[in-house]
Order: sequence, then structure tokens, then C-alpha cells
Amino acid sequence: MTFIQSHYDYEGLSDFAAYVVSNQIKYKPTSLIGFATGSTPVGLYKRLVKRYDEGDISFDQLTTVNLDEYIGLPDGHEQSYSAFMQHHLFDHVNIRPESIHFPSADSEPSNFDLMIQQKGGIDLQILGLGTNGHIGFNEPGSSFDSLTRVVDLASSTIQDNARFFDHIDDVPTQAVTMGIKTIMNARKILLLASGASKADAVFSCLSGPETEDVPGSCLQSHPELTVLLDDEANKYYVDSMI
Repeated sequence: MTFIQSHYDYEGLSDFAAYVVSNQIKYKPTSLIGFATGSTPVGLYKRLVKRYDEGDISFDQLTTVNLDEYIGLPDGHEQSYSAFMQHHLFDHVNIRPESIHFPSADSEPSNFDLMIQQKGGIDLQILGLGTNGHIGFNEPGSSFDSLTRVVDLASSTIQDNARFFDHIDDVPTQAVTMGIKTIMNARKILLLASGASKADAVFSCLSGPETEDVPGSCLQSHPELTVLLDDEANKYYVDSMI
């Protein structure tokens, strides 16, 4: 089942995303939740912190995993995804440090999949969407059977992420990422997409053929997928359907 909800602005998208994630935490306080980085989920994390501050939700029993992490950045680098999550969410809630997990090239990537399995699997995986249709750092051509592994980043991904660095040459060229099969094994998936720059990818992923050339197109086969789009991402998608 796929549920697609359009909102008129980014704030509405973030509100609804926080509602979905909060409901998962309330329904199962011991959930294993997969988090994503990037600009789109920032509003979601801000609202989760607010709900925590108001006593509406607690993170003390959660286990978390993250989709990916850059390779080659120094420990504590401000653009690392671990630093991103600490800044936007983990530093502000009562998550147990030992319950936070990132894939790492320092250990065998397959151990990350084994850890997820041993903890009962991902209950809810949050995803963003790259302009080339990537999910996590599964670039075009990634196998739908792929597991957690080291990958080379596409030139378009490096270009997209250059805005977070002083110079494009500072952007890492490799990352370790959950594989598509790892993502698809999650019981529920929440896909967030905002902005006109994501419109082509939204259309290709939701309406085009399921092909490894568009990694996010695999999501069409997931039984519990919720897609939240802002007006710019959704307007192009709807217009393209006419």
C-alpha cells in the first residue's frame, strides 16, 4: 500500500512527518527507527524535539540507525552525518548513546545488516530522495539486492552536496550506505521530498518503471510506503501525469 500526501508548503510536510514518526514511537516505544540526513528532514527533527520537550514522546527506549555516512571526513567534522544527527536531534532528546548506530567503513559493512537483523529489523525507515533518484547513497545502477556497502558517489550527488562545503573539492567521493535490500526490508517507509529540484526524481520514482537506473523506483513495491511531498515537488508530479 502506498499513501501519497501532498502539502502546500514545507512546514505542512514537516508537521505531517512528525505526526507519523511520533505515532510510531507511541505505538512501539522500543522501535528501531532509521533516520536520514539532508535538508528535507530538518523540519521533522525540529518538531520531534518540540514534541519531546512538551512530554509528548520519549526516545529513551528507541534504537536508531542511519542510512549512510561519508568516508574520509575527520572525526567530529561538522558535515559528517553523525554530527548532523547530534545537532538536529540526538543532542536535544533522551536517546541513549549506545542505541545510536551509523554504518562505518572502519568495520565490515555487512555487520551493520547483521546488527539490524539481531535487533528485530527496522520498524520505520525515513528516506529523502536525491535529484538522480538515489535513496541513501544508492546511486543509479545499484542492485535492488544490495546490502550495506562502500559506494562511490555520483558526480551529480557531489554537486548537490557541494553547498554544504566550502568547495566542491571538499565533498567526499565515497560513503558507506545501507543497501536497497536493507531499506526495503523495513516494515514501514516514510519518503520525504521537497522543492522543484526533486520533481523529476519524484515522477521517475513513483510513476516510471521499476529500474535500477532509478534506485528510488523500488519503493513502488513496498507494502507500507508513505510519501510526503511539498507543493513544488508534487505539482510537477501531478502535471506530468496529465
